[in-house]
Amino acid sequence: MLIRKPADIPSSEITPESVYINRREFIGKSAGIGLAGAAGAGVVGSMFAGAGQASAQTQVGQRDWSAVRTELDEELTPREDVTTYNNFYEFGTQKEDPARYAQTLQPRPWTIEVDGLCANPGTYGLEDFIQPGTMEDRIYRMRCVEAWSMVIPWYGFELRSVIDRAEPLGSARYVEFKTLHDPVQMPGQRSRVLDWPYSEGLRLDEARHPLAILATGVYGQDLPNQNGAPIRLVVPWKYGFKGIKSIVSMTFMEQEPYNSWKRANSYEYGFYANVNPAVNHPRWSQARERRLGEFRRRETLLFNGYVDQVAGLYAGMDLRVNY
Repeated sequence: MLIRKPADIPSSEITPESVYINRREFIGKSAGIGLAGAAGAGVVGSMFAGAGQASAQTQVGQRDWSAVRTELDEELTPREDVTTYNNFYEFGTQKEDPARYAQTLQPRPWTIEVDGLCANPGTYGLEDFIQPGTMEDRIYRMRCVEAWSMVIPWYGFELRSVIDRAEPLGSARYVEFKTLHDPVQMPGQRSRVLDWPYSEGLRLDEARHPLAILATGVYGQDLPNQNGAPIRLVVPWKYGFKGIKSIVSMTFMEQEPYNSWKRANSYEYGFYANVNPAVNHPRWSQARERRLGEFRRRETLLFNGYVDQVAGLYAGMDLRVNY
């Protein structure tokens, strides 16, 4: 697939990594660094204009992140909103519940099992699991299926790096992820609001796309429990419920995984969950969205603004049927 730079906005933008504690030194200032060498120039796009340089010991609370904007002058969503306005039903169904109750989660030590149709299955400690990846800072839009959105600075690595290590067999077409199932650590699992454990999946070509990452940090710090510590999926062209949190397994499969929300209500939630303003949720329009912190609603972008990068994944598909 040819990956081209979008006309309106970079698919993601790299902030100087020196702003993060104990992170590697920032290796360049030109547009298209990071992913450009691996996946074609322009996948990442440029750094933030006016981001400036900061000490390697700069903490998130000591940095004026509000001054950092994208090329479309989109402000980052305040860290307070990113870490307190969450859907994480393992800790409750209200937006404030995860921040209130997720302290029961113990994100260390942590293991991830890799199994299914692959040549190299195994169970890895967190540090060993992420070892094949190149850690990068990515700023992505996040669009919830509920018609609200954020702009979030993640820290993570390409999902395809751990897929390549696993060496999926030729019969593998999908990868399924599961969240920790532990009602003691995740008291929301004592309810029957969903069929636990939470599961999600991607087609393998989607999972190997350079924009799909596994995140271990946000806003210059390790992921808070309520945001999916210690590791979560981020797929920026899809609705937020695809971004499964607190991952403990990934399984390579031939058949399409039966993800949690499709299992809960297949009429309202499909497997692909691509952001599409032309396909409404049965109970509300998806044409516009509420960006947290803004008064007026804005138009929703096809594939959340990443159309030039990912549209080729769905060539020939009816996006109204494969929603």
